[in-house]
Amino acid sequence: MGAQKSIHAGKAKIDVNVDFTHKICASMMLPSLRNTGSPLSLVIGSLCIKHPNLFGGSEKLDVSWDKGLYDSNILVAYRRPRPQWVAQQCFVMQHSLSPEIGVHGIPVDNFSRSGSGGVNLSRLSVGLDLNEPASSKWSSTTSIKFENVRLLSDDGRSITRDLDGFPVTCSGNAHDSMVVLKQESQYAKATDHSFSRFTMQIEQGIPVLSKWLIFNRFKFVASKGIKLGPAFLLTSLTGGSIVGDMAPYQAFAIGGLGSVRGYGEGAVGSGRSCLVANTELTIPLSKMLEGSVFLDCGTDLGSGRLVPGNPALRQGKPGSGVGLGYGLRFKSPLGHFQVDYAINAFQQKTLYFGVTNLAS
Repeated sequence: MGAQKSIHAGKAKIDVNVDFTHKICASMMLPSLRNTGSPLSLVIGSLCIKHPNLFGGSEKLDVSWDKGLYDSNILVAYRRPRPQWVAQQCFVMQHSLSPEIGVHGIPVDNFSRSGSGGVNLSRLSVGLDLNEPASSKWSSTTSIKFENVRLLSDDGRSITRDLDGFPVTCSGNAHDSMVVLKQESQYAKATDHSFSRFTMQIEQGIPVLSKWLIFNRFKFVASKGIKLGPAFLLTSLTGGSIVGDMAPYQAFAIGGLGSVRGYGEGAVGSGRSCLVANTELTIPLSKMLEGSVFLDCGTDLGSGRLVPGNPALRQGKPGSGVGLGYGLRFKSPLGHFQVDYAINAFQQKTLYFGVTNLAS
């Protein structure tokens, strides 16, 4: 049972989306992360408030709150109008809370699922986004933000160590603080029969204070799609690395939907570096339904031991893995629905469900 509602209050628009059925479905498809008796835990949904003219000068204010079963995200964005040839500025304040399964999760059922490791990530960030004017194929975004990261137990208490007694922050204290300068550039080219896309992200920790984190983290995603008659072949390569100060939660988690299917989230490995390759062939079955076959593989390039506390080794993660499977893609006016069935190198099968591009 769910509900969607749009309300207009003056010039502002309020979108509300609440779903009471997700917990039932998730309990059948996903492992239980933790037990909670709170009535609010039965509900997932989103609340979005948009004001197109906050102070009478076309200033835009967006406030959104998204709540999942075990995670939540609050975002406040304020934009002032600027000429198109000038970088667009956006003041952003965000707070997110989510289980840190990718790094601290415990693989179960031959790595096909990941259970809670009792560590949750609370991140508060405040800063400025600068969107550079896009050219025909390139776009770029620069941001500088202050971030405060706390690690919490499942009952909401601040923690400094995981269940094995190893530190979960870089500083060893209850929180890490940092100023992060981030540059993201994207190249995209498309024709009637193919497309190419390349994205590069570089994050630099700036040592404003001596105790704040100093690091450089980069990640790239290169993808290529080619039409082969009625079918479509999509290949992608994702990689990244981090040097300098590092907390375990900054590691690259490998495994799960969007990475190496057939494994639970982060069940392949978590390291200072990563390399993931995905290949998928989709074939139209009807106007709204497509079938697919895929092959995923990923590795931490032997860098799992370089993560503070070496959580991957303690949890017995292999460090590399291969997943093979097939799936269905259903397109509807409400969104795109995805079902994947995959098997990993340990002959363990996993079923994935996904929903994207939901209409408001």
